[in-house]
Amino acid sequence: MIDGPVLIVLGGLPGTGKTTLARELTRRHAATYLRIDIIEQKLRDEGHDPGSQGYAMANALATENLKLGRVVIADCVNPVLASREGWRQSALRTSARLVEIEVVCSDVALHRHRVESRTSDIDRLELPTWKDVLNRHYEPWDRDHLVLDTANKSVDHLLKEVQTYVCCQTA
Repeated sequence: MIDGPVLIVLGGLPGTGKTTLARELTRRHAATYLRIDIIEQKLRDEGHDPGSQGYAMANALATENLKLGRVVIADCVNPVLASREGWRQSALRTSARLVEIEVVCSDVALHRHRVESRTSDIDRLELPTWKDVLNRHYEPWDRDHLVLDTANKSVDHLLKEVQTYVCCQTA
């Protein structure tokens, strides 16, 4: 069992399996779930360009939940160092553990199939095309983190990897 306060951030390109893993991790640990896509779409629905506001709002929500001793799961692309730094500051402000996880799919054909065959579960959210995913600005990660490859492993196996990694991290 994962005990809070801990902030687990799952990042990676669209279609790698972040949401599937984040939702199941949230269920298994009765955690707080923050999905950037939902926040950003709500901002768009209200006539705003989300820019970095979605991440800023999610960081504020994460901080409040970490103060309550919660396990918080963040589901986001987390494409740039600035977004990663926001999560780090949320954990630092609350003396919470931070677990950073990059979700990848090493099988290009499978990744493309996922991107091209999925449907949105968020009203009015336009999913990226395969070309969008390939052209997305995505900076290399700047510190140690867990990399989960979803190409050939079950959700259960991947979540065991997360559990092991979380338990091995120092408080």
